[in-house]
Parts: sequence; structure tokens; C-alpha cells
Amino acid sequence: MLGWNDTRPLGSILDQSQARAFARHFGFKRAQDLLNHFPRGYAAQGVGLGAGQAEEGDTVTLVGEIVHNTTRSNPKVGKVYTIWIDDGTGIHTTASFFRATWQPKVLSNGTRAIFSGKLKFFRGQPQLQHPDFFPLGKLEIAKEGTDGSKYAVMQLLLHLPYVPIYPAKQAVPSWKILGAIHQVLSTLEPVADPLGPFAPADLPSFDQALRGIHEPPAQGPDLCLKRLTYDEALSLGLLMALRRADTQARKAPAMRSETAGYTKALRASLDFSLTKGQEAVLADIRADLSISTPMQRLLQGEVGSGKTVVALLAMLQCVDAGAQCALLAPTEVLATQHAQNISAMLKGIDVNVTLLTGSMSTRQRQQALLDILSGDADIVIGTHALIQDTVEFFNLGLCVVDEQHRFGVEQRDTLRGKGREGLTPHLLVMTATPIPRTIAMTAFGDLSVSTLSELPGGRQPISSYVIPAGNRVWVDRMWERLKEECRAGHQVYVVCPKIGGDDGVEALAAELQAHTMRDFRIAVLHGQQSSEDKAHAMAEFAAGNIDVLVATTVIEVGVDVANATAMLIYGAESFGVSQLHQLRGRVGRGGNASICFFYTHAEPGSHTLERVGRVAATQDGFELAEVDLEFRQEGNILGAQQSGRSHLRLLSLSKDRELIARANSDAATIVEEDPELARALVRDIDDQRQAYIDKS
Repeated sequence: MLGWNDTRPLGSILDQSQARAFARHFGFKRAQDLLNHFPRGYAAQGVGLGAGQAEEGDTVTLVGEIVHNTTRSNPKVGKVYTIWIDDGTGIHTTASFFRATWQPKVLSNGTRAIFSGKLKFFRGQPQLQHPDFFPLGKLEIAKEGTDGSKYAVMQLLLHLPYVPIYPAKQAVPSWKILGAIHQVLSTLEPVADPLGPFAPADLPSFDQALRGIHEPPAQGPDLCLKRLTYDEALSLGLLMALRRADTQARKAPAMRSETAGYTKALRASLDFSLTKGQEAVLADIRADLSISTPMQRLLQGEVGSGKTVVALLAMLQCVDAGAQCALLAPTEVLATQHAQNISAMLKGIDVNVTLLTGSMSTRQRQQALLDILSGDADIVIGTHALIQDTVEFFNLGLCVVDEQHRFGVEQRDTLRGKGREGLTPHLLVMTATPIPRTIAMTAFGDLSVSTLSELPGGRQPISSYVIPAGNRVWVDRMWERLKEECRAGHQVYVVCPKIGGDDGVEALAAELQAHTMRDFRIAVLHGQQSSEDKAHAMAEFAAGNIDVLVATTVIEVGVDVANATAMLIYGAESFGVSQLHQLRGRVGRGGNASICFFYTHAEPGSHTLERVGRVAATQDGFELAEVDLEFRQEGNILGAQQSGRSHLRLLSLSKDRELIARANSDAATIVEEDPELARALVRDIDDQRQAYIDKS
């Protein structure tokens, strides 16, 4: 937690059996581990959060009153006693006890109790089987000597205005967690606020918030939650502010913008005019490159908005100044295509473009490494192979990272570390996946952001349709529509979520060739093919010798075939919002009317179907970026992982925009006025991330 830790072993505070249980089931060994285990909700006045807010399989805890009960006999499990629990949510949860002998005596109608168990659903009805429980009434008959821990928790439950409900395990239910946290808090000395004079005056102190999130005051936990959420936002803001300060302290090669040279030659050779947006972004980049402070710029723009030509003109400014440039791409397909396209754009211009990928022959690789080391290579394009220790540049002045979401801060920094001693190359990162504003403020808060929002002339909207797998009329029409595109001389992508098995590339391609589209030329493209086979398939498709390319998401970025006018995304429910948008952007690149089908097995009314439908409803990538944030987990935004489970406990990037903006502003103030405090506050963020800040 920001600027604070409590490293006391749990075994020194709790009894040994409790400490072992927390270590075994949660991995908690220190006091701070347990205190950082925040409630998943609260039951106001002993009534509240119940099964209605959880998912099947969760271990839930609810506090409520028994409003109904039944008893029946079962030949296998004997007497079955079932109760209906009203927890105030409007949804009654049932709890069943098999071989019930004594439970009916203590769990009668009107009894209030706390229950904890694994949740199941039957016909929409939330159910618990053999939950752990204890009644909350008749406290006067409980004896502290019989079960002190339960007695203490019961006392606490009766006096807390808001009962915290914790993520729990069957062996460690919520009430046991509550009791253990209460014991740890009772032994914790008052905590001085880690933010010192920078603590927010309108929020509780850190000590009040830490205690109040577990044992809320009469006014509720909201302000305590807000303070700890603010601290999480501030930790991100401090990291970004420190990175900015670190960059400002470094020196980069200053490369003036020339009106002649390679840059002028490329502009003269282009058969199109740059958009106003491209010119504006280029002006910013030229200014950044011309000074000795390292540029740190993020260029985001829709698929086809012209980011590559902007990046190339920026690289030529560096080549004109005698420096080398590196373009890092996430896949060999994309790196190879970049090399081919950039070489074609530079035809007749004396600039050496060198490709470096992991699949090159030893001889090819050695020649590429020699050209890079000697300085003969002006623009070096490659995959992760570029960041290996064996790659040494003669004079690296600019690093361009394409599809930045595929790379982490550490990988970008490794490439930048290949500049001349004492100099940090400029950095331009690009993405065709527009970034939500809150993500831009956090994960990319150390970068200046440029946006290309207009598409070059000639691009037409892509008609998009959701096709439910169970609607045979629509499915048949979809296949017929794809055939019509092929008959018109156009080409089709069919994208699958996997290579083998049902709905995989291989099986679907075989079926299409044998039946559905047997009159057309079909090829496959996926990541398990050799580099030669992938390159051959892509070249044949680009040349128009293939009608239907059945592929995985290897075609998600960078693949540019103007004659491809239709796409079928098979099993669209398997892909995220940004993936669906990226894939769809592979068609409609040649000025022809295009179409995209989202074929899905998603259940009617499901969130999954809603997600696919919202992608189909708009082609505005910036709108879809916000949709994406709604539907997916926010990911570990400080590292290479950009999706999946977040390391954030409280902060929601989709809901806490104002708090993030405030924390970023406060972080900038702290870094400016007390940089040592700023570094101390984030010192406990794991070593790999902290090393980024300390490298200077």
C-alpha cells in the first residue's frame, strides 16, 4: 500500500492454526497481506450483500433473517432441512442441510444469522449447501470461554453499522476473516499519514481509512474507500510523474528538421497529400526531435489513418541528421510487411532498410547485425529480436514501437538503452487501438499523446452484422454474401479463434474447401506455420491468387490487402472489443464497399452478445475504447500485460476518471516539491517496475 507496510508475521498476532489457514488458502503471511484484503461489499446494519451480487462458485457470506423453512426426507442423505434467507437485497437465498438433526432447532423462522458457503444456482435461485453459520440473536447465552473468536466476532457484528463481506474460501469464511482483521487492527499502533503535508484534507487520514474500510464508522465506508482508492491512483500518478522527470533529466541527440534531404525526397515522391491531422502531428514530432530532451510521444489513430507514413517521415528526419532508427513490431508478419512497404515508399531514395527477425538464417542475421553495428543500416525493422543483447547500434537516435499494447515499458526501455553512451534515443510509440482517457492518464501518463482521427480519402464505412449461430436463415445468407464477393473478384478473410479442433482454422478451411466454398481458392495462415509458409500464404493472398484466407489473429495488425472486401469473424464471442475492431479494419482498405460478419454462439441477452453487438454498431475506435474498458478487466497497466486480472484493488479506470485526474495533478506537485518523498512512496512497487525509474 502506498508508502506503508506492516511486515509483522501473522503468526505473531493470530493463533497458529489461523495463521496457517491464511497462508495455505490465501498466501497471506504478513499483517499487511491481511489488511490489504479489502471487503467485496458491505451489509448495512447487519443486512445486505447477498448471493444476488455474486457468481456461481463464489464463496459468499450473507447476513439475514430466516423467513421460511421446509423439511423433507431423502433416501440417500436422510432428513433435508431447507431455509429461505432474506438478506435485504430482494432475492431470497436458500440454504440446505442434509442429515439435519439439530439445525432446525437453531435456525427457525425469525432467526437472524450470518451464513457463509459456496454459491450455486438452480433455475435462477441462489442456493447454499451446508453453509457455515452462527445465529446473531441471544448473545447473552454465549460464553466467551466456549469459543472466544466467535464470541468476539458476534460482538463486533452486533455493533458494526456496516458489516464487511470479504472474498472468502470454504475453509476461511468471511466472518473468520473479519475476526482476524479485527485482531490485527487492535494491535496496530496509529499510522502516521505516509503523504505527510500532501495528504488530501477533504478525505480521512490514512489510519482512519485503513481501519474504516474494515470496520466502517456510522456514516459508512464510502470516504474510507475513496481515500484508499485515491492512494492507488496517486501511486500510478507518482510513477508517471517520476518517469517524466527522469526523461527530462536525460539527454537525447538533437536532430533539426531539414527542408531538404531524404524527408523532402519522400514528400515529393508521395502520390497523395498528407491530411491536416498528419501535418499537425508531424509538426509536433519535428519539434520534439529537434531538441536534446528525449521525445516521449504516443501516436494513436484508427486503422488506416496514416500512422506509418508519419513515423517514416520522423525517421527520415533522424537519418538526415546522421542517426539510425529502429522500428519494433510485435510479429514477424508485421515486421516483414513494414520492411516491404517502407522499402517500396523509399524506392529511388538512398536509405538502407534492414530487417531483423528471429527466423532469419545465420548468414542473414550476421549480415543484418553487421550493418546495424557499422551504421550502414539507416532504418532497422524487427521483432523482439531487436532488443536482444547481441544487437548493437552505431548511432541509434529514434525508437518507434508499433502496436505498443503488445510490449511493456521494460521492453521499450531495453531498446532505448541501445543508444550511444550518455544519450537516450527519442521514442515514438504507435497504436491502432485507441486508448481510453483514463488508461492514457495512467499507463501512458509519461507520454505526450497525438491523435489521428481522420481517415485518408477513399475509405468507406464497413457494414457490420452480428450473425447468431442458431439463425440458419442468416447464416446461409452470410455464406452466400461471401461467395458474392469472391465472384465479383474480391477476396475474403475468415478469422478463427484457434488453429486446431472444432471451429479452428484447419477444420474450417477443410470444410469450406470440401463443401461451403469449394469453387474458390482457399489458403490458411496461422502462427504454427513456418515463416516461409506464412510469407508464401500472405504473398499469394496479396497477389490475388487466393480468394479466401482462413487465419487466426496473426492478421490482426498490419496486413494490408486492398482487394479484401469481406470478413467473417468465426466465434466472435472469443475475441475482445479491440481485437474485433482491429480485425474488422483489415477490410475496406481499397476504397471498395466492405462487409464484416460477427458469427457468434453467444447466448441471447448475455453480456458477451451485447459486447459483440456494440462493436458491430460503430466503427469509432475511440468510442469502442471506452466500451472495451467497460467489458474487460483493466489489466496490469504498469507492466507488459495489458488485460486480465488487475493489480489494482479498488481503483476502477472506467469509473474513477475524476479521482485519477486529481491524483495525477497532486503527483506532479509532490514530484516537483519533494521528489525524495515521491520515490519513497512508490519504493515498494515491485522491483522490476521501480527499476525503470531508477535506471538513470
